[in-house]
Amino acid sequence: MKNLTAQIKELKELRLMAEELAAEITTIEDGIKAEMTAQGVNEMLVDIFKVRWTPVTSSRVDTAALKKELPDIAARFTKTTESRRFSIA
Repeated sequence: MKNLTAQIKELKELRLMAEELAAEITTIEDGIKAEMTAQGVNEMLVDIFKVRWTPVTSSRVDTAALKKELPDIAARFTKTTESRRFSIA
């Protein structure tokens, strides 16, 4: 049981470090994006790096609207899946 407790503590520490790293990554990315916006470019060459920040368009079904307007059809094409969620409180 002690080994499991140590593993959980380590996991929580690593998750906290990952959150901090993710925040730092986002800050750096935002700085690069701000510079690209200031220059009015979607792509730029920086030393040996090609940096792209390009718009991407995607289309998805608005399931809330579909369920509201055509509930029978929405029900016919709704697929239920099951998964497991791991959490530590």
